[in-house]
Amino acid sequence: MNFTPRQILLAAVVTSFVTSLVVAILAAGLIGGMPPSQVLERIIERPAGGAVPEREISERVLRQDELVVVVVKAASPSVVSIVATKDVPVVEQFFVNPFEGDPFFQRFFGGEEFSVPQFRQKGTQKREIGSGTGFIVSSDGLILTNRHVVADDKADYTAFLNDGTRLPAKVLARDPVQDLAVVKIERAGLAAVKLGDSSQVQIGQTVIAIGNALGEFRNTVSLGVISGLGRTVIASGAGVGPEQLQELIQTDAAINPGNSGGPLLNLYGEVIGINVAMAQGAENIGFALPINKAKRDIESVKATGRIIYPFLGIRYVIVTKDIQVQRKLPVDYGAYLVGQDAEPAVVKGSPAGKSGLREGDIILEFNGERIEPTRTLASLIFKYKVGDTITLKVLRGEETLTLSLTLEERK
Repeated sequence: MNFTPRQILLAAVVTSFVTSLVVAILAAGLIGGMPPSQVLERIIERPAGGAVPEREISERVLRQDELVVVVVKAASPSVVSIVATKDVPVVEQFFVNPFEGDPFFQRFFGGEEFSVPQFRQKGTQKREIGSGTGFIVSSDGLILTNRHVVADDKADYTAFLNDGTRLPAKVLARDPVQDLAVVKIERAGLAAVKLGDSSQVQIGQTVIAIGNALGEFRNTVSLGVISGLGRTVIASGAGVGPEQLQELIQTDAAINPGNSGGPLLNLYGEVIGINVAMAQGAENIGFALPINKAKRDIESVKATGRIIYPFLGIRYVIVTKDIQVQRKLPVDYGAYLVGQDAEPAVVKGSPAGKSGLREGDIILEFNGERIEPTRTLASLIFKYKVGDTITLKVLRGEETLTLSLTLEERK
């Protein structure tokens, strides 16, 4: 069938109008917090001439850049810069004649005009030794940040609010396992961020990072997407030795030094991660701790004043197909107990030690859940509390054992 130019133009206009209408409805629903599937259902299921849904289509539809502005404006009052200061030695230079009082050497090397520099301490001076970012999680002044931002227990910490107010900050607790810490400032009625659900994060979704970039540019905003999930990295920083961080969110939103501890937000304005590290030697590869890992710390501090973490007492490597081949293991999954850096695989007196676990054992299941790279032992322990009794399925040589133990508090 042949169409006239007029018919083709009319069809194009109608198609463009329908497409724009669908996009507008989707955007309006998403801004209101409605999942895309529900928005599509409304479009598909609404009968011709039916009633307009309760969320009016006339609601203003925002472009992505406008939406980012809305999210940043809402979240910025909750983002703080954390600065560490400390009394450090003041060193001065002075000069001495090493041959003073020795006529023989003075004869050859000169008198007072010959001198060498020396250094000595001349008191102390309070100086800034580091900085990072945090964000307010309760209206009474609880702040979440990275442990390495407040690692020095001899330093003083100050929180700079978005309006320029500076307040003393007290470190309430440092997580013994994760790079997280909870800090407190004495101020009521503060704007707290909304915490999202990091288990729903998907690769490709847009995210916003806010932080004290380079320790100088406060509340710097960067935009990007989630570029990877479930990453494991070895991170190190000032005051903190190398540590393994697991199940991280990877993003191409710029995370610079000083951004550590800042929020990673979705387009609903919810915090889904805590910015923690960047990849050296790469462009736009940063990492954030999932917010779900921090929720437990926050509640623990609110209830007890400290972070209580269940402790098993083992050192291990997660078994993969490569590890199976390298170590000649009978299975390609589980947690293989092995000592590390001259430390034993099973800590004496720990719940693991009391249960009878030994070096060389492979824990296959933790309370009925199989241990594998996508379901690590650390993430499984995280589901339980101190005092919970769990069972382990363990492979020892050719024998499969079932052991029971009670989780204790990590000291």
